[in-house]
Amino acid sequence: MSKNGHNNPAFINDVTDKPPKKYSLELSEKGEKYVAALKDADADYNPYENRQVEHPTTNSETLFHLLKGSLGTGILAMPNAFKNAGYITGSVGTIIIGLICTYCIHQLVKAEYELCRRKKIPSMNYPAVAETAMLEGPTLFQKCSPFIGHLVNTFLLIYQLGTCCVYVVFVSSNIKSVADYYLETPVDVRLCMLIILLPLILINWVRNLKYLAPFSTLANAITMVSFGIICYYIFREPVTTEGKDDFAPLNGFPLFFGTVLFALEAIGVILPLENEMKTPKHFGGSCGVLNVAMALIVFLYVGMGLFGYLYYGHEIEGSITLNLPSQDVLAQCVKGMLAFAIFITHGLACYVAIDITWNDYVAQKLGPQRKKVFWEYAVRTALVLVTFLLAVAIPNLELFISLFGALCLSALGLAFPALIQISTHWYTTKGIAKAWLLSSNSVLIVVGLLGLVIGTYTSLAEIFATFSND
Repeated sequence: MSKNGHNNPAFINDVTDKPPKKYSLELSEKGEKYVAALKDADADYNPYENRQVEHPTTNSETLFHLLKGSLGTGILAMPNAFKNAGYITGSVGTIIIGLICTYCIHQLVKAEYELCRRKKIPSMNYPAVAETAMLEGPTLFQKCSPFIGHLVNTFLLIYQLGTCCVYVVFVSSNIKSVADYYLETPVDVRLCMLIILLPLILINWVRNLKYLAPFSTLANAITMVSFGIICYYIFREPVTTEGKDDFAPLNGFPLFFGTVLFALEAIGVILPLENEMKTPKHFGGSCGVLNVAMALIVFLYVGMGLFGYLYYGHEIEGSITLNLPSQDVLAQCVKGMLAFAIFITHGLACYVAIDITWNDYVAQKLGPQRKKVFWEYAVRTALVLVTFLLAVAIPNLELFISLFGALCLSALGLAFPALIQISTHWYTTKGIAKAWLLSSNSVLIVVGLLGLVIGTYTSLAEIFATFSND
């Protein structure tokens, strides 16, 4: 990845070293002197003007990449999420969660800019922002700074591996759905997983993403066409609210919350995309790239969730593709095309997990040696096997999506950005501004922690119940 990309260990270390003397703890504890020193130090530095990106992206390209990062298996699970919440709660809840997520992303991007300005560096990635921010916060946060970057990396790693698990289950379930129509005996979904295991390992052995780029473009085109065909099936007959829940029982809301977070959040790509822009100041703002993208994403997700649930009702599956009529050739084509598209996307999603595991940890431990390439392939294979074994153990699409959404994105998308915002402005705000900083972000941290604990517990309870019944 580029130097502004998701992970570059040397870069993380550069930006998270102990602050220079003018940012020393003694000075930071003196409040006003600290603020004055900051103004003195970074008044003339603009991170945007100092970024050197080899191939900068335009606003429209960044918008497309952001939409691409958010539109995948998550949107196909939205009707099932609405089943857990009800069509009124689901519609309102998705919009509210979308607004909160957008606000938190804005806070993260603003914190990155402010910290880059103070440290006089052009850009940072997520773990580096978290570690640098903690160094700017109160004494307790400063003591936690050496660990926060690893914690963020851990959540990012779990999320990416979880996404890959979802992809394995999705591809196998859709292959099974098509195969069952033509075979006399239903195929075990785990057999389908075993069939695609070797191709999954091989596609993740590709070390340079440029070789996957043409397939990724094809996968994006297939996804758009497939969404159009799914809409045709939903709207070919009038939808009705009869027999559908407007407000579902409260015990299903944590599953809804986790699924929507999984679907909406693309937190892992936010800073890399913003860092690679030709005009990064256009990423934020009221009509910036982020707001336009999130508005479109929330609109599409509410539409798919609402009308998908109203059409199929309580019979909706973990992915709406599994509800398409199996006897229709067009529906079979959609399932096959999306299975192929998501299969290709597995290589891209797992690339982030490989990058974190190999570059940030394993490669540093090994040091220079002849067999380094062999061990890299071993790590790549091991990570694919982890996602495969988890999928085989619990091949339940909707519960996997809810689990990893609640477990990882409650922290990455809500709690961590709020914590970063508090730390970044701890010594630069006072009075009403300080009270608002603490109160608003404390609410977000509490919501994130509640979503993490309750959502993860509910998803695990459902998984154990399903596993016990099986």
